[in-house]
Amino acid sequence: MHIRKYDFDYSRRHFLDQMRRGVLATGVLAPLWPTIARGGDISGVYPDELMSIEAYTKGKIHTGDIIDAGNVEHVKDLLDPIRYHQIAQMGRRLEIIDTTREAMKLSPWEYVEATLRNQGQAVFDADGNVTTREGKPWIGGNPFPDPKTAIEIFAGITLTWGRRDASFYAIKEYDIGPQGEVEYLYELCWAELAPVGRTVLEPKPYWPGHEDKLRYQSVFFVKPNDVKGTSFLNIWPYDQRQFPDLFGYIPAFKRVRRFPTNQRFEPLIPGSSLYLSDAWTAGDPFLTWGNYAIVGRGPTLAAISRNWNGTHENWEHTTHGGPQGNTFWDMKVELVPEAIVVDAEPVGFPKAPISKKRVWFDARTLAPLAMVSFDRRGEIFRSFDGAGSLYTDGANTVYDGAHPYASWTRVHAHNVQTNRMTRLEQVKRISGGYEMSANAPDLYDRFLTESAIRRLGN
Repeated sequence: MHIRKYDFDYSRRHFLDQMRRGVLATGVLAPLWPTIARGGDISGVYPDELMSIEAYTKGKIHTGDIIDAGNVEHVKDLLDPIRYHQIAQMGRRLEIIDTTREAMKLSPWEYVEATLRNQGQAVFDADGNVTTREGKPWIGGNPFPDPKTAIEIFAGITLTWGRRDASFYAIKEYDIGPQGEVEYLYELCWAELAPVGRTVLEPKPYWPGHEDKLRYQSVFFVKPNDVKGTSFLNIWPYDQRQFPDLFGYIPAFKRVRRFPTNQRFEPLIPGSSLYLSDAWTAGDPFLTWGNYAIVGRGPTLAAISRNWNGTHENWEHTTHGGPQGNTFWDMKVELVPEAIVVDAEPVGFPKAPISKKRVWFDARTLAPLAMVSFDRRGEIFRSFDGAGSLYTDGANTVYDGAHPYASWTRVHAHNVQTNRMTRLEQVKRISGGYEMSANAPDLYDRFLTESAIRRLGN
């Protein structure tokens, strides 16, 4: 009889042993990031059972299958509890594709290059902020690509949400009621700019005079008419113990007003189930949260590649499920060989409606895959999951400089207690002629000042 060295349960035992010993070392058969540095193909890092859905499920599920209520039990352990509920009870479906093996297809190219170039230079200072070893703000890429603690994982995603120096997203938002009706349809733009850790925009790595800021970020609405001109501006200090300044322009009042800095757990607009705190699962300064803990390791299913609809002239996506067949985006998911599951509690928010959030991160990229939050009684409250992709499909490609654009394509934000769903998709353009762009040098003057949001409102 042939005895395999790496049998079906080898990975499970490996992850359980690391959890027992409090060890976090990414990769199973080989270290992850040295393998990425040598060429990016992670095939030799994980055994077959973590690289093939057929091997993992012992042939019960195959590439090309649709996960639905009839077969979801075969992959229940690969799903967070809300996605499992959505599939088992609400008609959600997921299409299975093969596992992506090239790490450079999972994040913006320059971000991965900066991560490799700057590896080993990040530390936490006495206040808990990420700095270089010389005590300066971070210089670009993920500061902790091979993390040893849960807070290192959250620090990386909080420092750079979109993983580029400047991003401008044209977005359509659909807010779905419990009976499946689209109660609100918004068109909006989201702009963000990094003053530090810059890898493309000059000057780099810092924008002189703005080194004390981590991020400028704004959102403004162009449709429907009753919210047209409504704008919000977040200005983040680099110090993660401080709350961002939040300014808003409401056309009815014709002025910019300052909003409470900790008002981050409620929708900005009627009908939405999305909070500021939800952004990239890390919408608040990471030192305003605490009690970070790694609570799980292992494979999961996630929509991380080949999820861009380039055949549609405006990149719009199709839906299914729910009472009227429009509650969920169609998504392609794949077996992610290693996810790191992290819990965090909102220690800086005494009136927060949630007691903790649980986030699944892809160990290869440390990008968030899904989030589940719990109310103050400890019951499941809300979820946040999305799809990402290179914007290329063989026939069409959107470029970000010399490389295909890598970004999110669509998102679900689901309040399971009220059964309200918010769906967002990144599109090519929306009303008013606003179009998606990456690393535009004029983003600050156009969208990221108080005078800019006042001008947009008028």
